[in-house]
Amino acid sequence: MSLVFAGVCSHAPGITGRAHLADAAVKDAFHAEFNRFGAAMRATRPGAVIVIAAEHFANFFMNNMPSYAIGMADSYEGPIEDPKWLGIDKTKVPGDAELSRRLIKEVMQTVDVAYAEEWKFDHGIMVPLHFLTPAYDLKIVPININCQGPPLTPLHRAWAFGEALRRACDSVPERIALIGTGGISHWPATPDSGKVNEAWDSEFMQRWCANDREALLSYSDEATYREAGQGGFEIRTFITVAAAARGRGEIYHMKAIPIFAVTCTAASMSVE
Repeated sequence: MSLVFAGVCSHAPGITGRAHLADAAVKDAFHAEFNRFGAAMRATRPGAVIVIAAEHFANFFMNNMPSYAIGMADSYEGPIEDPKWLGIDKTKVPGDAELSRRLIKEVMQTVDVAYAEEWKFDHGIMVPLHFLTPAYDLKIVPININCQGPPLTPLHRAWAFGEALRRACDSVPERIALIGTGGISHWPATPDSGKVNEAWDSEFMQRWCANDREALLSYSDEATYREAGQGGFEIRTFITVAAAARGRGEIYHMKAIPIFAVTCTAASMSVE
């Protein structure tokens, strides 16, 4: 079995970019758990980390919006945003084009995916990497699920994509960690930015930790938009991880931090 770690985490830019504006104790508690989450991932000795994100029109726009895209390069650059704004210096992130090619070939047996040999990482990947691989010494395979421009991939297809990723991971000899990044509820770039629906987030994470497929796939986009904002569409990355891992979840941290505009979450899932 090549999938050695699975988990999910928030990627809000404020986690690093507005850290100095948050209550120090609240921020420190979250960052400590995020770092512990990263240490747990690194302890499994992965040879590569697949990061499933929902990028924010940095590489894909309405003239070319694949439902799923996988990076296939030997290196990537990020962040695409102003480093001072994000609080993360620009850097080169190692990839593995040959590993990506093998994974893509296997995923394509059941799910059609796009691939990209050029990719500028935005905060959706760079914020998690800041905690997961602070030395940027692990190879990254980036994946994007379109969570920005409707029509969005149905949730059951995100689950099928997770199953395809698991088969792909199991087909290679490398030890693979799988991380999904996103929301949960948030209303970015709107007058409601900073609003968080903690009750909705808690219910979703209970379903995620139980790996309750039926409950996870029962959300409609209309209800998610109403209750969790357009940022709530990023549950697709979490659902993909649940389908791939097949296990049960453990929450490291889940607390609303309005200055970061999200319920700041980090959770792992056993690989079964």
